[in-house]
Amino acid sequence: MSPPPPGEALPIDAHCGLCGAACAVQVHLEGGRIRRLTPRAGHPRGATCRRVNRVEDIVYSPQRLLYPQIGTGPRGGRSLRRASWDEALDATAAAVRRVAEQYGPEAVCLYTGRGTFEQSVWEMLSPADVRESSAWDLLFPLGSPNTTGAGSNCYAAQGVIAPAISSGVWKIDTYPDIESSKLVVVWGTNPANGSPPLFMAAIQRARSRGARVIVIDPRRTETARATDARWLAVRPGTDGALALAMIRVIIEEGLYDRHFAERWTVGFPELAAYVKGFSPEAAEEITCVPAAEIRCAAREIAGARHACFLYDTGLEYATSGLQNTRAVIILEALTGNYDVPGGNVAYPPPWGFIVNRSRRQAPPKGKPAIGSDRYPLYTLYRREAQAMELPRAILEGRPYPVRALLVVGASILTGYPDPELWRRCLRSLDFLLVVDRMPLEETLYADVVLPAATAFEHGGYLVQGRHVALRRPVIPPLGEARSDWEIAIALAQRLGYGHLYPRSLDEMIEWAFEGTGIDLEELRSRPEGIELPAPPMRYRKWEQGLLRPDGKPGFDTPSGKLEIASSILARYGYDPLPVFTPPAEGPLSTPELAREYPLVFNSGARSKAFFNSQYHGIASLVARYPRPLVWIHPQDAEPRGIADGHRVIVSTLRGRVAYTAHVTEDILPGAVEADAHGGGLHADPAWRECNANELTDFENRDPLTGFPVYKALLCQVSLDQGCREPSARKT
Repeated sequence: MSPPPPGEALPIDAHCGLCGAACAVQVHLEGGRIRRLTPRAGHPRGATCRRVNRVEDIVYSPQRLLYPQIGTGPRGGRSLRRASWDEALDATAAAVRRVAEQYGPEAVCLYTGRGTFEQSVWEMLSPADVRESSAWDLLFPLGSPNTTGAGSNCYAAQGVIAPAISSGVWKIDTYPDIESSKLVVVWGTNPANGSPPLFMAAIQRARSRGARVIVIDPRRTETARATDARWLAVRPGTDGALALAMIRVIIEEGLYDRHFAERWTVGFPELAAYVKGFSPEAAEEITCVPAAEIRCAAREIAGARHACFLYDTGLEYATSGLQNTRAVIILEALTGNYDVPGGNVAYPPPWGFIVNRSRRQAPPKGKPAIGSDRYPLYTLYRREAQAMELPRAILEGRPYPVRALLVVGASILTGYPDPELWRRCLRSLDFLLVVDRMPLEETLYADVVLPAATAFEHGGYLVQGRHVALRRPVIPPLGEARSDWEIAIALAQRLGYGHLYPRSLDEMIEWAFEGTGIDLEELRSRPEGIELPAPPMRYRKWEQGLLRPDGKPGFDTPSGKLEIASSILARYGYDPLPVFTPPAEGPLSTPELAREYPLVFNSGARSKAFFNSQYHGIASLVARYPRPLVWIHPQDAEPRGIADGHRVIVSTLRGRVAYTAHVTEDILPGAVEADAHGGGLHADPAWRECNANELTDFENRDPLTGFPVYKALLCQVSLDQGCREPSARKT
């Protein structure tokens, strides 16, 4: 597929390339240059976010990496000189072979991040037999099991492991039926800032026809305000206790689906006994949600019978993150809202359209992936390493050394706790490759830097439900940038196994659709894509044998039932029930520490201006959100002498970071919300100096998944004595 001629001025039907959502847009070109994007009318993903208004600034940013480069000098302050692609790729392949020969192939690790979320790339490079992963199989033929990526600290706990061990149906294979819902429960997520914001539009439509909305979050989010939702202000990290208290209410008051509990679950009697310890009054002490509100919300959820739940990463970034999510899933099921109209519905099989994945590579036999000893559940469902264990391997050689790291589309130094620990890791490596579109701090440590093209500059395919389309490149790659796929395959070829992969993007697309029944010529002739006919919707699929591969009634779990008591958890020595573990650091767990750091620290909420750590150096977007904020309630701000717009210092046991105070009643008293994703190399100064992970704790993790705790720590907020005057806040 080639981009249109440079003189073409009409809007071009295409897909946005600013994040992995790939919204359907019309691209407006002038003189072969992208000027603006508009939503594509009538398309199921015809939506846009605020970032598209600055697409020209992003794609043509002077910060773009456009040529291969070789790093020289000491790590952490390297100079980069321009190189040819052949020199850079040859140097990378030689270093990988050298490390593999000296230490074994497992000493080479590949990390892929949010910058690689082009569907056709991650889907065709995922490990074999994995339903969904962002990690690549590129090193498996070399003999290394160590592929990993953003799943190590995002999504996999609540989107993969929790639903898989409970119902056997992954989150990607379900959807919240907002359009038919009478009650929408938004728990630990903010659809108003989603990418794309399609759920928010659906919630607003549901609200306009009379559906009710409950938002459970430490903040009264934009979603809560826009929908006039009932807001349950929960203390960060205690969502599991809140869900268990609601379960106790529905059991005691007989509001649960008795037939489902008795016929289709395992562990209900044990759960009923366990939740007796979570009375609404006891839960109020833990969660800060009033007991009366807990009872009212539980009754409303149970009484709706057409209630859907939207939950996300807000649940998984806590000591009890996986079990928090399981408690919410079980609450949803026991109240009769699983796979019913207006509830959380499993797609009818086949789940959406699935491309040909038969040629993906399986992990090699031999040494296990890094982290599989401590977090076997993660490796079981992802077939990849848990990146939180990389420092142990890099710095201590445990369980074996990792000496070469290939980082593609990711900023580890802004994404993980304790950036200084990760800097030590990068300094100690024998080889570091960085592939990205913009320079990162990691490039200062790199031996080789390769420029990646944006998704506007290459082709691919997209499957969105049962809508299938080809991604059309709209401009040629800038400079000498190449697509992620072309870079990956060039490395495979130099490592001696390029024959295992398609040699080009066009060949990759042919592989993907081989044997699927899709006519590629027809697809190429229809830029709007093809909507495949959907099978008839049938609900309560567990009764009809539609959830299990063998066609028998039940769930795709070892017991054939929804596992309240998880046999998978029991197999690995964990408590099988959705038990609540209080945050390791909190007012109730560590009261002495809370005297010095009395506020509960929460971070990670998305902004409409940026996409995680991306685009903090784009001046037009920074103008919309010029300074990182910390939300603080007036009850907490006033005794500290803090006014809205003041420059403040947020401190924890780990460090101190400067923020701008946003004093608001839209945050739970006693808690703060600190903007994350700052710290980038070329970010605007206020964002460059504000890395929330200077405050988080590398050792504080969910013991079941290895996920770091970003949302349930202790902190103090104090006025920056060097800057007492209020400063400009967001515009």
